[in-house]
Amino acid sequence: FSVFLGIIFFLELTAGVLAFVFKDWIKDQLYFFINNNIRAYRDDIDLQNLIDFTQEYWQCCGAFGADDWNLNIYFNCTDSNASRERCGVPFSCCTKDPAEDVINTQCGYDARQKPEVDQQIVIYTKGCVPQFEKWLQDNLTIVAGIFIGIALLQVSAMFLVMSYIEEQQRNKTCGCWVGSEYENWKHEFHLEI
Repeated sequence: FSVFLGIIFFLELTAGVLAFVFKDWIKDQLYFFINNNIRAYRDDIDLQNLIDFTQEYWQCCGAFGADDWNLNIYFNCTDSNASRERCGVPFSCCTKDPAEDVINTQCGYDARQKPEVDQQIVIYTKGCVPQFEKWLQDNLTIVAGIFIGIALLQVSAMFLVMSYIEEQQRNKTCGCWVGSEYENWKHEFHLEI
């Protein structure tokens, strides 16, 4: 058991070091992942819900900006696109009005045709990758604390298991009885020692 915990601990430690060393590669993979999902936005409802949740939670639009939605056949700004959503973004990119009770699912229509100054009023213009990086930097102590806490629990469990095994081996080799086993034996045979 302690060997298994040790392996998991070192795998987590290795993953943390690799994530720090290859952070640019991870950022590129995140960008690639988001852009692939933007391409398939209307093809899979679960994927659509994931993107909408992400953009609403991080208050972002696209991987690096709203223009990433040109990758989607429904939202791209080409002249051949006859979709009503042409040059728009999903509603999850729209800034929210706290006074509204109902979500305006058409708020992103034609949003990218407006000048950039006007876009900032209607939609989030920051990308999700920079927003995620900012969140990580702002919450680095919390994230690091969680990982350190998990690591300490695993190391403590390894030492407890090893000390328990060592105690069992010692008791087995010397024939010693400890704790409640000895008291039960003494009581059963009415011994007074």
